[in-house]
Amino acid sequence: MNMHSPTIGQLHSIETLGTIDGPGIRYVVFTQGCPLRCLYCHNPECRYWEDGKPTSVEELMTDILRYRSYLRSPGGVTVSGGEPLMQPEFVANLLKRCQAAGFHTVLDTSGYTVLPAALPVLEHTDLVMLDIKSFDPDIYQRLTGVSLAPTLQFARHLSDINKPAWIRFVLVPGITDDPDNVKGLAQFVSTLNNVQRVEILPFHKMGEYKWKQLGYEYQLEDVEPPTPEAVQTVVDIFKKYSGDRYPVLSQSLN
Repeated sequence: MNMHSPTIGQLHSIETLGTIDGPGIRYVVFTQGCPLRCLYCHNPECRYWEDGKPTSVEELMTDILRYRSYLRSPGGVTVSGGEPLMQPEFVANLLKRCQAAGFHTVLDTSGYTVLPAALPVLEHTDLVMLDIKSFDPDIYQRLTGVSLAPTLQFARHLSDINKPAWIRFVLVPGITDDPDNVKGLAQFVSTLNNVQRVEILPFHKMGEYKWKQLGYEYQLEDVEPPTPEAVQTVVDIFKKYSGDRYPVLSQSLN
């Protein structure tokens, strides 16, 4: 078993009728393993690849087909994580099979990857949901423990090949809400020609208890979720740069 198996992947979990991981009703596959160490991660148990459950593409397809009637367009199958691009051969094979069966496919990713490894995955992806945690490289490094550069390269490539994308940005008070950071990201997103929507996600602490259960230090214990006014300010900045080319939405904490 390895991260480059085309037929068997390491999974964290499955959600059969998801409604927030892409358009319509989705069958969501959460892969195990992630190279990022996001301070606000609500699934820190996804970190290590070896902690996942080995699952074959055949097993997944058998289960997915049971839900075919619920997954009609615009619904379909989403592969999330963890970070799916840690297992590119498996994910590419799964998405290829899903497309062949008539399902709309979504990749939910941080974009932190070596681009050549992602190309076969993108070939069988109808929509990419790309999380860009920050536009300031120092903030990004502090927040995730990794470099921003691969994610920006990935975003530019999606634009170059005109792959439909939703951009997601988590608003963390005192960290990602710096006006220059927000404006920088909003301006960058406006240069991409493939963006279908932007989602502003308010920071929450719903995963804090998991950190404590795992013995990890939760560094954002004293950070409160952003106010509705703060979220709207960020939405307005993104709308200003969008030129009405794509909608800018915010998710509720409720």
